[in-house]
Amino acid sequence: MAYNALLLFTCLYYTRPEDLIPGLNHIPLEKIIGGIALIALISTFASGRMRKLPLELKLMVVLFCHLILTVPFAFWPGGAFAVVFEKFPKTVIVAFLVTLLVDRFEELRRLLWVQAASLVVLTISSILIHRMDNGRLIGALGGIFENPNDLAINISINFPLCIGFLLAARGIGRKLIWGVGALAMLVGVVMTYSRSGLLAMVVAVVICLWEFGVKGKRVYLLAIAGLLCVVGVGYLIANPHYLARVESLLHGGNVEGSADKGSIEARKQLLMDSVMETIHHPIVGIGPGNFGAATGTWHVTHNSYMEFASEGGLPALFLFLAILYLAMRNIKRTRLLPAYRDGPELRLFTGALWASLAAFLVGALFASFEYHLFPYFMVAYTSVLYRVASEASPQPADDTPPKSSARTQLWKRYPGEYRYGNKSKIEATR
Repeated sequence: MAYNALLLFTCLYYTRPEDLIPGLNHIPLEKIIGGIALIALISTFASGRMRKLPLELKLMVVLFCHLILTVPFAFWPGGAFAVVFEKFPKTVIVAFLVTLLVDRFEELRRLLWVQAASLVVLTISSILIHRMDNGRLIGALGGIFENPNDLAINISINFPLCIGFLLAARGIGRKLIWGVGALAMLVGVVMTYSRSGLLAMVVAVVICLWEFGVKGKRVYLLAIAGLLCVVGVGYLIANPHYLARVESLLHGGNVEGSADKGSIEARKQLLMDSVMETIHHPIVGIGPGNFGAATGTWHVTHNSYMEFASEGGLPALFLFLAILYLAMRNIKRTRLLPAYRDGPELRLFTGALWASLAAFLVGALFASFEYHLFPYFMVAYTSVLYRVASEASPQPADDTPPKSSARTQLWKRYPGEYRYGNKSKIEATR
């Protein structure tokens, strides 16, 4: 029940049917389904089916506790309280649900399918409904996708998952559906005119080409990418307005025809304000969600890292960076396991999650996502990926721990790296 509720919660979070179906917005569907999943999770704990928590999940709890401590010192305690106790707890609950409820790779794959398919539907719906904001495409479903930059970065983060399902699909019909979805995602990012979304998409595409095209020896992917690149260059030449926005990335926004010549300068000022607030409040910050009120700009920093630093202090920033580092480390450790070498689909989605995380790391430099759910979804996915790959990998014949106490700790903490990797290198570096 908990796993099925988690699937439904993921679908509702990304598709947001309450923004399309009249009257449905009066029913808190996400809270109802999330509550059901949480009750089922508690019953799972009560039954004794408890597994060891990964370090990244423990750090998320520490981050939550730290944010609680910042509330009394906030510039606006009421606003900070709302963010910490109404918004951020969802991220911790979702991370727990994903990490503790998913037991098999097939279950993880199903979750990724729901997320990727939801973003494809969102993108195509946005293109067809064609809601515009100053000539820029915005999300058809509202919510966090109302902003063109947020929509573009979300599309970019999920593009590698779409490519993964395209390559894993069997049958021309399924491949055609995922191919149309991937193309719609590229078109959607272009129609948002988002520079940050474009950078995140470039990172996602480059890593996908390396993982699936070069390392996967799929020459046709490189040929298709080359063709799309030619089409993209032609579009830039034929569309001076979009070309001006792309050029503004290199010239600080001072490009005639970019429609918002001062936007990059304004964001630089917001970044400097966040640095100053961090210097003046290095431990507890100015309070979660308080940056706009404290600085009088009524804008976010447009940088997830500096927003955490200014609103939660340097401890919040370091914890956030540590969580993201551990997610990337999960990907690296998974590559060392025999299940990775022997499982084609596991290799596909390991590469897809790596590309998605890299796209988020870049996108987070230009948008404030630190209190949203989807980054922590991705972190939890990597935790599950490493665990299921470890459990699926055959254990070595000699699986006894080393005699040295220091090496025993390494053997317990880094089982995949120590047992299947270079032991001497692990011992020397750790």
